[in-house]
Amino acid sequence: MESASRRSSWWRRRSVLGARTTAPTGAADSASRLEQLLRAVRAGFPVAPAAHAADYRCSCDRVGCPAPAQHPLSFAWQSQASVDVEQVTRWMEREPEANAVTATGRNHDVLDVPAEAGRLALEQMDELGVAVGPVAAVGDDRYLFFTTSRSALDEDEWWTSELDTSPENVTEHPGLRWHTRGSYVLLPPSRLVDGSVVTWVRDPDRPLPDPLRVLDVLTDACTAVGAVAVGEHWLIG
Repeated sequence: MESASRRSSWWRRRSVLGARTTAPTGAADSASRLEQLLRAVRAGFPVAPAAHAADYRCSCDRVGCPAPAQHPLSFAWQSQASVDVEQVTRWMEREPEANAVTATGRNHDVLDVPAEAGRLALEQMDELGVAVGPVAAVGDDRYLFFTTSRSALDEDEWWTSELDTSPENVTEHPGLRWHTRGSYVLLPPSRLVDGSVVTWVRDPDRPLPDPLRVLDVLTDACTAVGAVAVGEHWLIG
């Protein structure tokens, strides 16, 4: 009986210690993900919560979701997107597994290219001395180049982007995509259903460069790797 009691006591202590060592790991992961996201918020990127990967599917539970773990949680994402650190923190505390998107066309646009073209463009921009702003990688598939927004420069001249309001059309545009008003892109540390993650290649607090100069290099890189959008060098929307 005494031996059984000692074994029982040992097991309870082991269980408590196990709980103490595993719980902070999850908390640390959530804290790390939040801090990564807040780097973008502090850089002025308007952020809204997005669906996340859940057992290799989208958390939205939509049958045949065309953009699993890559779309906002709310249809009101454009008005919801915020640069308020406290607001974004509350969202992430409530939904710690949520991905995040940033609304483009306000203070920044995003030029979105195949990863092969993105890596080549970065090499060329460094060699040419072209200013490089924040750059993110979406798994092994795409590179996102953050720039100033053309619509922010002149209120009388701006484009609208419809690409991500119809995400089922994304695969029809394998080349360069220009995300501006009405669009969004994923932000680090979002996770996709295949297990890949969105990461920063160049830090989010870098100054935003002019999009047209970056566009010149990206179109050449896309052409070099055979990834030009059908019928045009780049796609707005």
